[in-house]
Amino acid sequence: MATAATADTTTATPAPASTVAATCAAAKRAARALAQCDTAVKDRALAAIAGALRDRIPQILAANALDMQAGERGEIGDALLDRLRLDEGRIEAIARAVEEIAALPDPVGELIDGRRLPNGLDLRKVRVPLGVVAVVYEARPNVTVDAAALALKSGNAIVLRGSSMASNSNSVLAEIVSEAAVGAGLPEGCVSLVAGGGREELAEIATQTGTVDLIIPRGGEGLKAALQAVATVPVIYAASGNCHIYVDAGADLEQALAIVLNAKVQRPGVCNAAETLLVHERLADEFLPLVLEGLGDAGVLIRADGDSIERVGGDPAAASQQLAGAVVEPASDEDFATEYLAPIIAVAIVSGLEQALEHIARHGSGHSEAIVTRDASAAAAFRLGVDAACVYVNASTRFTDGGEFGMGAEIGNSTQKLHARGPIGLRELCTFKYIVEGDGHVRS
Repeated sequence: MATAATADTTTATPAPASTVAATCAAAKRAARALAQCDTAVKDRALAAIAGALRDRIPQILAANALDMQAGERGEIGDALLDRLRLDEGRIEAIARAVEEIAALPDPVGELIDGRRLPNGLDLRKVRVPLGVVAVVYEARPNVTVDAAALALKSGNAIVLRGSSMASNSNSVLAEIVSEAAVGAGLPEGCVSLVAGGGREELAEIATQTGTVDLIIPRGGEGLKAALQAVATVPVIYAASGNCHIYVDAGADLEQALAIVLNAKVQRPGVCNAAETLLVHERLADEFLPLVLEGLGDAGVLIRADGDSIERVGGDPAAASQQLAGAVVEPASDEDFATEYLAPIIAVAIVSGLEQALEHIARHGSGHSEAIVTRDASAAAAFRLGVDAACVYVNASTRFTDGGEFGMGAEIGNSTQKLHARGPIGLRELCTFKYIVEGDGHVRS
């Protein structure tokens, strides 16, 4: 796992580096005040953050250029560089996402359930903030702002711990967000960035049981494993996305081709990109040459099972060959379990829906899975049979995103089955409490 980012920016005024414990304690104090903030105050703070991002674009781009140069020297790869890169358009999109979050209904105080009990007590179940949320993330500077905006709108203080690959970008963005939020009336310590301590720092954050209420790691399996080994604080894993597209016998091939290309090619370095293509055996002879040509034109490397290679006239024993306009290599079992985050896709032929479901159950990560079919019964069986946070019928997996789902942004995509599953937005950053009102009631 990559090490963390640079200097801490806990308050609106630059301060000496703080220990993790002290930073989390300050966030806890801020969380108590945030829980009582009016919606108007929080929305004003978000508007100030969006404005500050636009005003300080040159500073953000200069910091990001340093990270990009370091990434290029370190040869981190095109996909990671794409995740790391900021430009004016991307900064504007981040600012707009903050404004979209501000425009959403405030979840705090929302009535979930309510009734009068037979004894006359009024019982209400209402949404409340979690408190202090720590977000650990890799090589995505936009997460610094997205996570902070979602946390503040939902009444939570946030402790950010980004990757060393984005250290300069994260430091500037956290400073901008903190200054704007505090300047607009939110408590100091509401947004903090901790950095510089490597695995020891991560372990310290993960064991702040008295101050941190939830950790959300947004990264690969290495980050997940590192936290699982030490965490005493509750964790919602926004982890890997080994996403599949299954092209059923009843598929519209034109739709299937468009969906596969979008899911793999549009942005291959993100967690909702497709990593495996499964094709029904009845369509393989017709569809595989089409899809391999399209993927090959986009520069995607194919790792295919023997049956797929034979169907397009190849030799399953060849280490690498040009088939239907694409570079094709034989796939191992490990290839089907890999989240590439790169222009590589695993391809296999399956006998039908049941084998596709078995393959996904064995190799999938519970993120996003898609079927392309005009057969309503196959679509229904897929919806019921796939165990994933997001299931698509005749649509690309690339839609698994808080912004696309109308949440403004997301902190990550939960692959667990706790209170949050799928994109983690405002409501997912809340818990609830029961409020019971009486008139001198005592229990007999």
